[in-house]
Amino acid sequence: MEKKEIIRYFYEEVVSKNLLDELGQYVAEECEIRVGDQNFPLGIEGMKTHLIEVKKTYPDYTMTLTRQYVDKDYVVSEFIMEGTHKGEWIGIKPTHKRLKFTGVDIDKVVDGKIVEHGGAVNTFDTLFEHHLIQPTPKEELS
Repeated sequence: MEKKEIIRYFYEEVVSKNLLDELGQYVAEECEIRVGDQNFPLGIEGMKTHLIEVKKTYPDYTMTLTRQYVDKDYVVSEFIMEGTHKGEWIGIKPTHKRLKFTGVDIDKVVDGKIVEHGGAVNTFDTLFEHHLIQPTPKEELS
């Protein structure tokens, strides 16, 4: 598989269908997560823990990649993540609403496996749209 196909399969099949037993086929043991300009160890177990935690909040979530770009070893993927909010997250009680988030993932693929992962999910727009977060009144900002 080409790098784009590996990443598409990873998110749309392995992640979306919670196929945790397949993580080792797509994530390198030495995989790191990129946060800003720093990298931190993640590995297969770290990725597994992350996916388990997300499934606690959105047990039926799926990811659909809408566009992908490749630059050498890096694959940039725009995605839509959709799931039912059934678990508490950042102090927000379960709403049981079906929520849709957009985001971008940047994955480095070497020898067919993800060795670096980073990205961002646009949680603000969705949480604001569904009245799960509110703007701070102007008088509180002074």
